[in-house]
Amino acid sequence: MIKVLVVEDDPMVGKLHEHYLTQIKGFQLCDIVRNSDEALKIMQTKEYNLVILDIFMPGMDDGLQLLAKIREQEYDVDVIIVSAANDKDKIKAALRLGAFDYIIKPFEFERFNLALNNYKSRYNLVEEQSILKQDELDKTIIHQDTDVEVTLPKGLDKNTLNTVWSEIIKIDGMFTTEEISAKVGISRVSIRKYLEFLKSLKLLSLDLHRGSVGRPVYKYKCIDKNANIIDLYIQ
Repeated sequence: MIKVLVVEDDPMVGKLHEHYLTQIKGFQLCDIVRNSDEALKIMQTKEYNLVILDIFMPGMDDGLQLLAKIREQEYDVDVIIVSAANDKDKIKAALRLGAFDYIIKPFEFERFNLALNNYKSRYNLVEEQSILKQDELDKTIIHQDTDVEVTLPKGLDKNTLNTVWSEIIKIDGMFTTEEISAKVGISRVSIRKYLEFLKSLKLLSLDLHRGSVGRPVYKYKCIDKNANIIDLYIQ
């Protein structure tokens, strides 16, 4: 199990990290701290494999100084940056200091999922083998965006997702949760989880529509019926 420390001053983003991490196999969120000083203090007494780090925080000027301290003090830990900082100087500095990945806020689950599964692939390869082959390294270092296992959020099934998606791409125009639920044959509560996941992949949009009679109705619409990203989850 990969032990994770989250360094994030925004409690809402911290909760989002916590929620996302529970959806990805192989990771254990151990602690959340709100600034660099707290991070250095807790790292003196506890060991982690991965730090998910914001850049703009109280305490030190920013998370880049914490990343520099981590390298200076030779902590055996990897770092993924998740930050609203999108200027090239900060991104270049983070990568030069050895950040494994850099995710720009706001972000979707799919990008977070990809980053962590890329990391898990490399972590498992390095930890499990004492001698590595070039092609194995290439898959996890040079070609991080290919041949990566992606995982569905807990509670979702790839066969059901495939069925839901197959029904959606048959529809021209908008549709409701109830309509897809009837076509697939599962409850509205369950179908909503699949629709929200597809929305997080930017395959669906959701809009509020007011009819002439009755309450407003939320309707989904397929944005891209030919998107390849869905294949990662249903193959």
